[in-house]
Amino acid sequence: MPRYRRRPAVFLWSRLLLALAVVFCLWLVWHLTDVLMPFAAAFALAYMAVPVVDRLGRMGVNRTLATNLMLLLAIALVVLVMLLVIPMFVSQIQGLVDRLPGLVDWLERTVSPRIHEFFGITVHFDVNSIKTGLAAHLGSVRSALANLLPALTSQGIALLTFLTNVLLTPLLAFYLLRDWHTLLASVERLLPPRWRAGVTSLCGQIDHMVGEYLRGQLAVMLIMAAFYGGGWLAVGLDSGFAIGVVAGLLVAIPYVGAFIGVLLATMAAILQYGTLPEMLMVWSVYAVGQTLEGF
Repeated sequence: MPRYRRRPAVFLWSRLLLALAVVFCLWLVWHLTDVLMPFAAAFALAYMAVPVVDRLGRMGVNRTLATNLMLLLAIALVVLVMLLVIPMFVSQIQGLVDRLPGLVDWLERTVSPRIHEFFGITVHFDVNSIKTGLAAHLGSVRSALANLLPALTSQGIALLTFLTNVLLTPLLAFYLLRDWHTLLASVERLLPPRWRAGVTSLCGQIDHMVGEYLRGQLAVMLIMAAFYGGGWLAVGLDSGFAIGVVAGLLVAIPYVGAFIGVLLATMAAILQYGTLPEMLMVWSVYAVGQTLEGF
């Protein structure tokens, strides 16, 4: 068979093998998600911190020291957010328990008539009925507690995996961030020489676009966190600054972040005020923030 007739078959088989290799790699990544998660998180952290570390290096700071400073700053920010969020949730739950009778009374006097007026449905909220319902389901609670030990075993394994990932991610991020350019040069040397220039140019363009997007998204998150926190603090909402920080950080998640942010603010306003004018003030801050973000 002439050589020019064999080339299409060789081309087809090479592309088929390449497609099979890609499918196998995707299948492998899918089944190793839990193992690869700390590596992905460390890579994302290192990628976002590389420009800052490079700038510190140009200012004469040792790269190892700059890497440690960036990791300490990232850990401090995570701890700070947790210190803001966890006490907020604890206080909200405690406030909900303390104000449950008043909240039920507000639902009975305010919400129930509105439901009957607009939908023709009669709904009654009563503390005694809630207590009766809890007592009726006490047996289910006891059976759930009896089955708690197997759940604790599985949850304990999940907790151990989570703690391992938490400890492993900063360690991986340290080596990736410190040796970032060395690793990139090593990967570049693995490329065939005839592909090297094109792949390097394409990756440079992708890096520029992704970097611009991440920096812009981070700037929006910080601005909205400051706006929501300051706005709700100004209207006198308890834990308003903490809720605003959470709502601002969640703007990166479309729709879901907005829903969680306004839900937390509404719950806090109901527990603190329980009247419509103050709740409208809280909602107005969020509406102005969403409008500014949209534009």
